[in-house]
Amino acid sequence: MTLSAILKKLEKQHGRPSAPATRDPFETILHEKCGYLCTDDRRESAYQELKKRVGTTPAKILAAKDAVLREIAAIGGIYADTRALRMKQSAELVRDRFGGDLNAALKLDFKKARKAFAQFPMIGEPGAEKILLFAGAHKVLALESNGLRVVCRLGFAEEQRNYSTMYRRAQEALAPEIQGMDYARLITAHQLLRRHGQDICRRTDPACDACVLRADCPIGAQRAP
Repeated sequence: MTLSAILKKLEKQHGRPSAPATRDPFETILHEKCGYLCTDDRRESAYQELKKRVGTTPAKILAAKDAVLREIAAIGGIYADTRALRMKQSAELVRDRFGGDLNAALKLDFKKARKAFAQFPMIGEPGAEKILLFAGAHKVLALESNGLRVVCRLGFAEEQRNYSTMYRRAQEALAPEIQGMDYARLITAHQLLRRHGQDICRRTDPACDACVLRADCPIGAQRAP
């Protein structure tokens, strides 16, 4: 089954996903830090509160009171103190290593750009690829854990303990199709695969009986109806 066919079925099941909250690289970093182990709605509520009360530029984050950042981070779940600290550290990184502007990093070649963004706290290479994709800087199928689980269960890569190896093998398997997709379709792919992994293809107790991909899924086909 091709990725295009998978996305067509997922869009029929979940609907067309809404646009990302932001395409700005630093705002995407902040959006990530606004929530942890929470619903998308809570993360978005925290992000909107951050925009309203503080602002989303590095300068605004650096000028914000720590207590305010903690209050906002708490809207998005646990470890609010740590996530508020990571916001400040990210703003410091932009100021000290990028001269206050991340746009130049977007123009680097793919590997250098990914390395530049992966150094931000709590981001890593998959998160860096998401930033590059959302910003329209590099065409890459950025997969977070839920989306990666979906493509692995569909047989594009084997599930294994080494997350990085599993991630790269899934991307390699999908690379021929990725080349022909524009940014909008790749972003849609990221969102639909993530949504399906969250709602249907869950890590434990997957809802295979409700999955539109079941007939083409080696795992789903084995489960009793």
